[in-house]
Amino acid sequence: MSSSTRKTLRALAEARRGVLVPGAFNALSARVIEDLGFEAIYITGAGVTNMWFGLPDQGFMGLHEIADHTARIRDAVALPLIVDADTGFGNALNVRHTVRVLERAGADCIQFEDQVAPKRCGHFSGKDVIGIDEAVAKIKAAVDARTDPDLLILARTDAAATQGFEAALERAQKFSEAGADILFVEAVTSEAEIRALPQRLARPQLMNMVIGGKTPIFGADELAGLGYGLVLYANAALQGAVAGMQKALTVLRDTRRIDEDPALVVSFAERQRLVGKPALDALEAKYATGAS
Repeated sequence: MSSSTRKTLRALAEARRGVLVPGAFNALSARVIEDLGFEAIYITGAGVTNMWFGLPDQGFMGLHEIADHTARIRDAVALPLIVDADTGFGNALNVRHTVRVLERAGADCIQFEDQVAPKRCGHFSGKDVIGIDEAVAKIKAAVDARTDPDLLILARTDAAATQGFEAALERAQKFSEAGADILFVEAVTSEAEIRALPQRLARPQLMNMVIGGKTPIFGADELAGLGYGLVLYANAALQGAVAGMQKALTVLRDTRRIDEDPALVVSFAERQRLVGKPALDALEAKYATGAS
């Protein structure tokens, strides 16, 4: 399936129609995204860190955690998967190893960023970037490491926050020349910058819409009109899930009961449908002793 999903993802990015890509933080959130008809999934490092560790996105996630989540999500859904590999967990050799591990786990596209370690969420203060030569070398290592030429490399730069918009553009262009398939200039802060990026960079681009973040929110249709290939909402599902948990648990705390109220919780049957119980019931019947 990976080769097919990788080709599909490349076509989605190159179509430049602002494909919405929600973030998943576990297999069930990925199932919900697929069930609602989205075309690709982003496995979010911030989401995994928040939901798995209860910690902020400040470099606590390692390769083992993101590889494990990738494998579980790959087994749960058929959509193309973009995987957040943070800084690659070290130098160019670590990046090479990261590509090999995540490619085997089922990634269709692997994202690397140019922050110093430990990295921070792109919309936090206090982040910094490594030197441009080292950053380019890491992208080259990622491109060289893939065994399937259809595996995509997504190169992100966080330089706009510390070195300015033009420096970020220069880095993105050098990442493109190093072989990156998709470019991602993170945490731009003005509408003019959002409008300029597709005019200044030839490769397909991802624009990150962070709810409550530093980048102005544009609708996906408007971003498509500007020429963006992918529109990322990395943690919309996470923020929605937390809001839903808070709402349901507040009712439970205050009233000491919850009935099957669709305004608060999905039904028992819907929960079982999303985790594939009907299909497993059919398989159980198929393999039952004495079944023909």
